[in-house]
Amino acid sequence: MSAFYIPDPDNPARFESTDLTIGPWSPNAQHGGPPSALLGHAIERCEPREGFQVGRVAVEILGPVPVASLEVRARVTRPGRSVELIEAELVSDRGPVMKANAWRFKTAEPPLDIDESLLPVGNRPGPEQARAHPFPSDLPVGFHTAIDYRFVSGSFDDPGPAVCWIRLRHPIVEGFEPSPLERTLAAADSGNGVSAVLDWSKYLFINTDLTVTLHRMPVGEWICLDAATYPQPHGIGLAESSLFDETGPIGRSTQALLLGRR
Repeated sequence: MSAFYIPDPDNPARFESTDLTIGPWSPNAQHGGPPSALLGHAIERCEPREGFQVGRVAVEILGPVPVASLEVRARVTRPGRSVELIEAELVSDRGPVMKANAWRFKTAEPPLDIDESLLPVGNRPGPEQARAHPFPSDLPVGFHTAIDYRFVSGSFDDPGPAVCWIRLRHPIVEGFEPSPLERTLAAADSGNGVSAVLDWSKYLFINTDLTVTLHRMPVGEWICLDAATYPQPHGIGLAESSLFDETGPIGRSTQALLLGRR
Protein backbone atom coordinates (compact mmCIF):
# COMPACT_ATOMS: atom_id res chain seq x y z
CA MET A 1 0.00 0.00 0.00
CA SER A 2 1.43 3.32 -1.09
CA ALA A 3 -1.13 5.72 0.44
CA PHE A 4 -4.16 6.00 2.71
CA TYR A 5 -6.46 6.58 -0.28
CA ILE A 6 -6.31 5.63 -3.96
CA PRO A 7 -8.07 8.08 -6.30
CA ASP A 8 -10.57 6.74 -8.82
CA PRO A 9 -9.20 7.52 -12.31
CA ASP A 10 -12.75 7.87 -13.64
CA ASN A 11 -14.18 9.98 -10.82
CA PRO A 12 -11.95 12.65 -9.21
CA ALA A 13 -14.31 12.88 -6.22
CA ARG A 14 -14.07 9.17 -5.37
CA PHE A 15 -11.33 7.43 -3.36
CA GLU A 16 -10.68 3.85 -2.33
CA SER A 17 -9.66 3.50 1.31
CA THR A 18 -6.69 1.24 2.06
CA ASP A 19 -5.98 -0.73 5.22
CA LEU A 20 -3.63 2.05 6.35
CA THR A 21 -6.74 3.98 7.44
CA ILE A 22 -7.86 1.36 9.99
CA GLY A 23 -8.31 2.76 13.50
CA PRO A 24 -7.88 1.30 17.00
CA TRP A 25 -11.53 0.57 17.80
CA SER A 26 -12.49 -1.80 14.94
CA PRO A 27 -10.76 -3.37 11.90
CA ASN A 28 -13.77 -2.21 9.85
CA ALA A 29 -13.64 1.47 10.78
CA GLN A 30 -11.12 4.19 10.03
CA HIS A 31 -9.04 6.25 12.43
CA GLY A 32 -10.31 9.84 12.37
CA GLY A 33 -7.01 11.26 11.12
CA PRO A 34 -6.96 10.01 7.51
CA PRO A 35 -10.56 10.98 6.58
CA SER A 36 -10.10 14.38 8.24
CA ALA A 37 -7.01 14.88 6.08
CA LEU A 38 -8.95 13.69 3.01
CA LEU A 39 -11.55 16.38 3.71
CA GLY A 40 -8.67 18.87 3.95
CA HIS A 41 -7.39 17.59 0.59
CA ALA A 42 -10.77 18.41 -0.98
CA ILE A 43 -11.15 21.75 0.82
CA GLU A 44 -7.83 23.04 -0.49
CA ARG A 45 -8.83 22.11 -4.04
CA CYS A 46 -12.29 23.69 -3.86
CA GLU A 47 -12.23 26.82 -6.06
CA PRO A 48 -8.67 27.69 -4.91
CA ARG A 49 -7.77 31.39 -4.77
CA GLU A 50 -4.32 32.92 -4.91
CA GLY A 51 -3.37 34.63 -1.66
CA PHE A 52 -5.90 32.73 0.51
CA GLN A 53 -5.17 30.26 3.30
CA VAL A 54 -7.31 27.97 5.46
CA GLY A 55 -7.35 29.17 9.06
CA ARG A 56 -9.81 26.83 10.71
CA VAL A 57 -11.35 23.44 9.97
CA ALA A 58 -14.15 21.91 12.05
CA VAL A 59 -14.84 18.25 11.33
CA GLU A 60 -18.00 16.51 12.53
CA ILE A 61 -17.82 12.71 12.74
CA LEU A 62 -21.32 11.45 11.97
CA GLY A 63 -20.54 7.77 12.47
CA PRO A 64 -17.90 5.11 11.85
CA VAL A 65 -16.08 5.69 8.56
CA PRO A 66 -15.94 2.35 6.73
CA VAL A 67 -12.74 1.09 5.13
CA ALA A 68 -14.35 1.29 1.72
CA SER A 69 -14.88 3.48 -1.32
CA LEU A 70 -15.70 7.08 -0.35
CA GLU A 71 -16.81 10.19 -2.20
CA VAL A 72 -15.77 13.71 -1.16
CA ARG A 73 -17.83 16.76 -2.04
CA ALA A 74 -16.77 20.34 -1.33
CA ARG A 75 -18.28 23.74 -2.19
CA VAL A 76 -17.96 27.39 -1.24
CA THR A 77 -21.13 28.24 0.69
CA ARG A 78 -20.25 31.74 1.80
CA PRO A 79 -18.07 33.58 -0.72
CA GLY A 80 -16.36 36.84 0.17
CA ARG A 81 -13.57 39.23 -0.78
CA SER A 82 -11.52 38.57 2.38
CA VAL A 83 -12.99 35.48 4.00
CA GLU A 84 -15.06 32.58 2.73
CA LEU A 85 -16.68 29.45 4.13
CA ILE A 86 -16.18 26.05 2.52
CA GLU A 87 -18.31 23.02 3.35
CA ALA A 88 -17.13 19.49 2.62
CA GLU A 89 -18.78 16.11 3.02
CA LEU A 90 -17.46 12.56 3.07
CA VAL A 91 -19.98 10.00 1.81
CA SER A 92 -19.99 6.20 1.87
CA ASP A 93 -22.57 3.87 0.39
CA ARG A 94 -24.49 4.31 3.68
CA GLY A 95 -24.63 8.09 3.29
CA PRO A 96 -22.66 10.97 4.87
CA VAL A 97 -20.11 9.85 7.49
CA MET A 98 -18.19 13.10 8.06
CA LYS A 99 -18.75 16.80 7.41
CA ALA A 100 -16.40 19.76 7.67
CA ASN A 101 -16.61 23.55 7.65
CA ALA A 102 -13.49 25.54 6.80
CA TRP A 103 -12.84 29.26 6.94
CA ARG A 104 -10.43 30.46 4.28
CA PHE A 105 -8.82 33.88 4.79
CA LYS A 106 -7.13 36.34 2.48
CA THR A 107 -3.55 36.77 3.63
CA ALA A 108 -2.18 40.28 4.12
CA GLU A 109 0.04 41.58 1.33
CA PRO A 110 2.30 43.28 2.16
CA PRO A 111 2.55 41.64 5.61
CA LEU A 112 1.22 43.63 8.56
CA ASP A 113 3.66 45.58 10.73
CA ILE A 114 3.21 43.63 13.97
CA ASP A 115 5.66 43.91 16.85
CA GLU A 116 7.54 40.60 17.10
CA SER A 117 6.95 40.57 20.87
CA LEU A 118 3.26 39.95 20.12
CA LEU A 119 3.89 36.85 18.01
CA PRO A 120 3.44 33.40 19.60
CA VAL A 121 6.76 31.89 20.62
CA GLY A 122 8.11 28.79 22.30
CA ASN A 123 8.76 25.30 21.06
CA ARG A 124 9.11 21.75 22.27
CA PRO A 125 12.17 19.46 22.11
CA GLY A 126 12.34 18.23 18.52
CA PRO A 127 11.58 14.75 17.19
CA GLU A 128 15.27 13.86 17.22
CA GLN A 129 15.16 14.28 21.02
CA ALA A 130 12.00 12.18 21.41
CA ARG A 131 11.57 8.42 21.71
CA ALA A 132 9.55 6.14 19.47
CA HIS A 133 6.70 4.23 21.07
CA PRO A 134 4.51 1.58 19.40
CA PHE A 135 0.76 2.11 19.30
CA PRO A 136 -1.11 -0.41 21.53
CA SER A 137 -2.84 -2.42 18.82
CA ASP A 138 -2.78 -6.08 17.80
CA LEU A 139 -3.82 -5.27 14.24
CA PRO A 140 -1.03 -6.05 11.76
CA VAL A 141 -1.74 -2.95 9.66
CA GLY A 142 -3.58 0.31 10.20
CA PHE A 143 -3.11 3.98 10.92
CA HIS A 144 -0.74 3.04 13.76
CA THR A 145 1.65 1.37 11.27
CA ALA A 146 1.44 4.24 8.76
CA ILE A 147 2.75 7.04 10.96
CA ASP A 148 5.67 7.66 13.31
CA TYR A 149 4.93 8.51 16.95
CA ARG A 150 7.78 10.01 18.99
CA PHE A 151 7.17 11.06 22.59
CA VAL A 152 8.98 13.87 24.36
CA SER A 153 6.93 13.16 27.49
CA GLY A 154 4.24 10.65 28.30
CA SER A 155 3.50 7.54 26.25
CA PHE A 156 0.65 5.21 25.36
CA ASP A 157 1.50 3.26 28.55
CA ASP A 158 1.59 6.32 30.83
CA PRO A 159 -1.84 7.91 31.41
CA GLY A 160 -1.99 11.68 31.30
CA PRO A 161 -0.74 14.67 29.31
CA ALA A 162 1.83 14.03 26.60
CA VAL A 163 4.05 15.81 24.13
CA CYS A 164 4.24 13.75 20.96
CA TRP A 165 5.65 14.30 17.48
CA ILE A 166 3.77 12.69 14.58
CA ARG A 167 4.88 12.14 10.98
CA LEU A 168 3.08 10.50 8.06
CA ARG A 169 4.91 7.58 6.45
CA HIS A 170 2.64 7.62 3.40
CA PRO A 171 0.73 10.20 1.35
CA ILE A 172 -2.91 10.80 2.21
CA VAL A 173 -3.83 10.48 -1.48
CA GLU A 174 -1.71 8.43 -3.83
CA GLY A 175 0.22 10.64 -6.25
CA PHE A 176 0.02 13.78 -4.06
CA GLU A 177 2.57 15.08 -1.57
CA PRO A 178 0.74 15.72 1.72
CA SER A 179 0.04 19.41 2.21
CA PRO A 180 0.75 21.15 5.53
CA LEU A 181 -3.00 21.18 6.24
CA GLU A 182 -3.34 17.46 5.52
CA ARG A 183 -0.40 16.65 7.81
CA THR A 184 -1.91 18.73 10.61
CA LEU A 185 -5.41 17.26 10.37
CA ALA A 186 -4.06 13.71 10.23
CA ALA A 187 -1.95 14.28 13.35
CA ALA A 188 -4.35 16.40 15.41
CA ASP A 189 -6.96 13.64 15.64
CA SER A 190 -4.50 11.67 17.79
CA GLY A 191 -4.69 14.15 20.67
CA ASN A 192 -7.10 12.03 22.71
CA GLY A 193 -4.99 8.93 22.05
CA VAL A 194 -1.55 10.20 23.00
CA SER A 195 -2.90 11.89 26.17
CA ALA A 196 -5.37 9.17 27.20
CA VAL A 197 -6.09 9.04 30.93
CA LEU A 198 -8.45 6.04 30.95
CA ASP A 199 -7.45 2.39 30.62
CA TRP A 200 -7.63 1.38 26.94
CA SER A 201 -8.74 -2.14 27.90
CA LYS A 202 -11.67 -0.96 30.03
CA TYR A 203 -12.90 2.28 28.44
CA LEU A 204 -13.77 3.87 25.12
CA PHE A 205 -12.96 7.54 24.53
CA ILE A 206 -14.15 8.31 21.02
CA ASN A 207 -14.09 11.83 19.61
CA THR A 208 -17.21 13.08 17.85
CA ASP A 209 -15.43 16.01 16.24
CA LEU A 210 -12.09 17.66 15.54
CA THR A 211 -11.58 21.43 15.40
CA VAL A 212 -8.20 22.73 14.23
CA THR A 213 -7.35 26.45 14.22
CA LEU A 214 -4.07 27.50 12.61
CA HIS A 215 -2.47 30.93 12.81
CA ARG A 216 0.17 29.70 10.36
CA MET A 217 0.80 26.60 8.30
CA PRO A 218 3.45 24.16 9.55
CA VAL A 219 6.81 23.70 7.90
CA GLY A 220 8.30 20.23 7.47
CA GLU A 221 7.01 16.70 7.98
CA TRP A 222 6.62 16.62 11.76
CA ILE A 223 3.64 17.91 13.77
CA CYS A 224 3.89 18.13 17.56
CA LEU A 225 0.90 17.71 19.90
CA ASP A 226 1.19 19.01 23.46
CA ALA A 227 -1.99 17.24 24.47
CA ALA A 228 -4.20 16.77 27.54
CA THR A 229 -7.47 14.91 28.10
CA TYR A 230 -10.13 15.91 30.64
CA PRO A 231 -12.70 13.17 31.42
CA GLN A 232 -15.88 13.54 33.46
CA PRO A 233 -17.85 10.83 35.34
CA HIS A 234 -21.00 11.63 33.33
CA GLY A 235 -19.29 10.34 30.17
CA ILE A 236 -18.32 13.53 28.34
CA GLY A 237 -14.72 14.57 27.94
CA LEU A 238 -12.45 17.04 26.18
CA ALA A 239 -9.06 16.64 24.58
CA GLU A 240 -7.07 19.70 23.60
CA SER A 241 -3.69 20.05 21.96
CA SER A 242 -1.31 22.91 21.39
CA LEU A 243 0.18 22.34 17.93
CA PHE A 244 3.80 22.96 16.91
CA ASP A 245 6.21 22.39 14.08
CA GLU A 246 9.97 22.37 14.57
CA THR A 247 10.13 26.17 14.47
CA GLY A 248 7.38 26.96 16.99
CA PRO A 249 3.62 27.21 17.62
CA ILE A 250 1.17 26.80 14.72
CA GLY A 251 -2.23 26.58 16.41
CA ARG A 252 -4.56 24.50 18.55
CA SER A 253 -6.99 21.61 18.25
CA THR A 254 -9.88 20.34 20.38
CA GLN A 255 -11.96 17.17 20.42
CA ALA A 256 -15.23 16.45 22.23
CA LEU A 257 -15.15 12.91 23.65
CA LEU A 258 -17.76 10.25 24.25
CA LEU A 259 -16.59 8.16 27.22
CA GLY A 260 -17.89 4.71 28.09
CA ARG A 261 -17.10 1.25 29.36
CA ARG A 262 -16.13 -1.41 26.86
